[in-house]
Amino acid sequence: MSVEPINPPVAERKPVVIHLHGDAIVDEFAWLENRDDPAVIAYLEAENAYAEAVMAPAAALRARLYAEMRGRIKEDDRSVPAPRGRYRYYARTETGAEYPLMCRTEGDDGPEEVLLDLNALAAGHAFCRLGPYEPSPDQQLLAYGLDTTGSIIFTLFVKDLATGALLDAPIEQVDDVAWADDQTLFYTVFDHAHRAYRLYRHVLGTSPHEDTLIYEETDERFSLSLRRTRSGAYLLLTCFSHGGTEVRYLPTATPFAEWRVIYPRRPKVDYFVDHHGDYFYIRTNDGAENFRLLQAPVADPSAAVEVLPGRDDTLIDHLDCFADYLVVYERRAGLRHIRISAPDGSDPRYIAFPEPVYTCWPHVNDEFATSRLRLNYSSLVTPASVVEYDMANGAWHVLKQEEIPSGYDPSLYVSERLAATAPDGAQVPISIVYRRDRPRNGGPCLLVGYGAYGYSYDPSFDSKRLSLLDRGFAVAIAHIRGGQELGRQWYEQGRMFHKPNTFSDFIACAEHLIAEGYTAPRQLAISGRSAGGLLMSAVVNARPDLFQAVVAGVPFTNVVIAMLKSDLPLTVTEWEQWGNPAIEAEYRLMRSYDPYLNLKPGPYPHILATAGLYDLQVPYWDPAKWVAKLRTVKTNDTMLLLRTNLQAGHGGHSGRFARLEEFAWEYAFILTALGIAE
Repeated sequence: MSVEPINPPVAERKPVVIHLHGDAIVDEFAWLENRDDPAVIAYLEAENAYAEAVMAPAAALRARLYAEMRGRIKEDDRSVPAPRGRYRYYARTETGAEYPLMCRTEGDDGPEEVLLDLNALAAGHAFCRLGPYEPSPDQQLLAYGLDTTGSIIFTLFVKDLATGALLDAPIEQVDDVAWADDQTLFYTVFDHAHRAYRLYRHVLGTSPHEDTLIYEETDERFSLSLRRTRSGAYLLLTCFSHGGTEVRYLPTATPFAEWRVIYPRRPKVDYFVDHHGDYFYIRTNDGAENFRLLQAPVADPSAAVEVLPGRDDTLIDHLDCFADYLVVYERRAGLRHIRISAPDGSDPRYIAFPEPVYTCWPHVNDEFATSRLRLNYSSLVTPASVVEYDMANGAWHVLKQEEIPSGYDPSLYVSERLAATAPDGAQVPISIVYRRDRPRNGGPCLLVGYGAYGYSYDPSFDSKRLSLLDRGFAVAIAHIRGGQELGRQWYEQGRMFHKPNTFSDFIACAEHLIAEGYTAPRQLAISGRSAGGLLMSAVVNARPDLFQAVVAGVPFTNVVIAMLKSDLPLTVTEWEQWGNPAIEAEYRLMRSYDPYLNLKPGPYPHILATAGLYDLQVPYWDPAKWVAKLRTVKTNDTMLLLRTNLQAGHGGHSGRFARLEEFAWEYAFILTALGIAE
């Protein structure tokens, strides 16, 4: 299809030349990086208006899609109450409300106590997100964080749950929060580069200005993560980067004591810690690429013994310690498995799952002395379920399954696991779902992917997806390198000098779906967000002929230029993921796939790029500059649209219904681009 004859915005060209390793990099749209320039905002607003004008004929379709998606949400709902001592904590939503109420009861049948009304807290703000949410050990106080810009930076409040009063003054720039005792809490704060770099101690009844700085991470590659162990005995501060970790610990009984290091950091050695009794349990890649599990005496962590060895075919990617059980989350052949054993690793058994292709992950498990493990379980055809698994007898009990008020029959759909052959021979898994009555005749398909940071794109249910499946789509997930679906090596083969594997894997998945009759180039849409948006923009440069429509959500497109700006949020910490362009060999590799620098004249598929004005992960100017430059080289009349959310950040709208409007817009774009009219 062709767009209506509406003139798109034209960004002014103001060339800036960057000289690097003998190359002259010309950036004609660097001026768009100045968010304070009224001309920049005017350009973004013009792009928004243009996108709305182009998609105006699909307004009725968008409305139908939104109504379908909203009809699948149980608006008046309650999450499964999570036990914590004598209380049960849950979130509750009311019909028509954008945000939940955060509640608890005393016991199973006590009266409801509303701890936070996020609808009231969101009043006067275009965005509202709850961050840290930590009751004190005696559960009489609540530490919680709010983000009202979309920057994922929180203001910390402490609330007296008996009186409703806020205690002390708010604390700004907060990331993680953990209580030591009922009067002492610790928190991490961000620096200008959105890196959690300092740990502070706050004593209730004092001014935050008097808070004690406990630790500052001076290596800009490292960030901080803080949590309290399930046992309640220790606080753990993990210093982490893409090239190693270091963990400090503090007994909660002595909040003014010195924090101690378990193992000093070493290059490329990762370790993660939990606690049980006299031991730390340590998951580490030291001596095992897919990680192994150690039991280390708290009194002398150097005297660790191996509880579970590393295995070439199994990734150990998480562990949970309970009073009488050790739970190890593994990944094998692309699927998650859960190993239950005694605390010393003996008497192991695995949870049996009801479907051959599924995903699972921990639910809220706050209690230490329990035999009941809470899990989230889902598949491409099974709505999200909260399962309680009895570790003592193996009983599986579904506490709640996502309800689809407008109706859903899982028997109408089928999911499969396929494999595509990458150029180097690697077998790349594909998860796919479609209606049973869909013919395999090259029909419409949406292929999605991510492929970075070791994030595994698991096959879970998404009720919004039904709007495509019921219109004849197949929806497929490309489990490309850069994730950890097939173990740590799968991740390592998709980063730094191996990053091009991510793109060739995705192209191989698209070609496989076409060869097997699931779709055809003119019926194939692709979608990815953030690093997945980088994937979208890179594969479009490589194979614009292979796709009909592209949704690049907050795409990281200015790889080289962004990685040169060490003052940008995340840049220094990301050098170990993408490379540092100041190093010529790393620059050459990044330059070879950088989406912005590799745009060239020619035809392109229909493209929708999205951005968030307050996005600190991927600045709005990444997609804005990419689209502006695309307009100068694209030779055909396909749609090229940029939508910038001027009131949010990386995740888009925070309200549950407002987010549905964004998805309805994207789905309407895909349907329009593929020529699927109603």
